[in-house]
Amino acid sequence: MLMIDKGDFARHHAPASLADRIAAGMVRVMEGAATRLFGRRYGDGAVVLETVAAVPAMVAATLLHLKCLRRMMDDRGWVRAFMDEAENQRAHLMAFVALQQPGVGERLFIAVAQGLFYNAFFLLHLISPRTGHRLTGYLAEAAVRDYSRRITRLTSGQEENVPAPAFAVGYWNLPPDARLSDMLLAMREDEAIHRDINHAFADALAAGRTLPEREGGQL
Repeated sequence: MLMIDKGDFARHHAPASLADRIAAGMVRVMEGAATRLFGRRYGDGAVVLETVAAVPAMVAATLLHLKCLRRMMDDRGWVRAFMDEAENQRAHLMAFVALQQPGVGERLFIAVAQGLFYNAFFLLHLISPRTGHRLTGYLAEAAVRDYSRRITRLTSGQEENVPAPAFAVGYWNLPPDARLSDMLLAMREDEAIHRDINHAFADALAAGRTLPEREGGQL
């Protein structure tokens, strides 16, 4: 059942199947690789993961759109919801880029990683949409955890809480004097929403349904 709580930053879906454990393991590998490659420069592996974070939602939107066409069924607005999620993830990346531009080598790495990840995730989602949504949910969980740690460091004075970039102020309608911590608070809420939606889709598919039920038993 779909129950979104963008203020719950501790929610975690415990792996309940082999597919869930595979998805969780893949996210741990991605987190570790991102941290080893860029951790010192960006502070958190989740920042680099934003470069590919928009891929799952766009793949989900595409394949759900095609499934609804084949079955001649109403998507109930979920295709647009996943496209909005992809756009939101791209906005996360643009906000970070406004703070610190990646170098040429990093841009090349990001381009290659994006191409590989898109094709791999597309294939995964074709084979097992449930695993694809579960992986996306765990990616969002990882982002929530990393943003929470970064917010704590910023608000405690361990890191300089620089002004939020103009892009972030406009996109999230932040106050003019917003700081980086305010931007990350908004991003963390976004990720909590993505987490709940994708875990709900994975649960629905595991139960034999195409779309998740909303609270009250409505689709």
